[in-house]
Amino acid sequence: MSLRDPGRTCLVTGASRGLGLELVRQYVADGWVVHACARDPASGALGEAIAASNGNIVPHVLDMMDPEAPARLAHDLRGMSLDLLINNAGVYGPPVQDLSGVDQQAWLDAFTVNSIAPVRLTLAFLPYLAKVKGKVVTITSRMGSIGDMMAGGYYAYRATKAAVNASLRAISIDVAAQNVTSVVMHPGWVRTDMGGKEAPLSPKESVTAMRKVISGVTLSDTGKFFNYDGEILPW
Repeated sequence: MSLRDPGRTCLVTGASRGLGLELVRQYVADGWVVHACARDPASGALGEAIAASNGNIVPHVLDMMDPEAPARLAHDLRGMSLDLLINNAGVYGPPVQDLSGVDQQAWLDAFTVNSIAPVRLTLAFLPYLAKVKGKVVTITSRMGSIGDMMAGGYYAYRATKAAVNASLRAISIDVAAQNVTSVVMHPGWVRTDMGGKEAPLSPKESVTAMRKVISGVTLSDTGKFFNYDGEILPW
């Protein structure tokens, strides 16, 4: 199956580095127009990619801690059709998340970014996705799977990912009648700032594999929890 699909449009959050930056690069290389969202999209590698994209990367300032940011962005892009929304932005949360304790405010901040902001963004862009029977892909983690949990620790991170899994599963039921497909996806253990240098996958490997899965997902798959390689994961 060819992934090249010129003329289509996607929106990626957390686009300034890691998986988000690689998602932007690969979709633009395959002819998509990409709306790249970050707190400072003009800086660093994303800024360089924007400058070289001939206008096919459209930058947007988006702070996932701002509860009104999703609605403002949707208003700025009113009238647009959106083929693919990728909720990629995320944080690890408090540095300590074990039996010694968890910082409450840092945990709440992680909930805002990992659990609440993707829901608000998805709801804000539903009309744009419904125009073209679009797809919502939320990058989560198998660490948010209760059925797959074989180790402890990481309380805040696990909880925020379990929460976004539950919310997007519910949204998938509510929007099926609008022909919008919504899935959540674990990207694997990837060599990013969060994943660390020991991770077995590069961002390129992870994104290439995820894009194959995303391209094949249909409305019959809505509500599923995918691994980056297409395996169905337990909730």
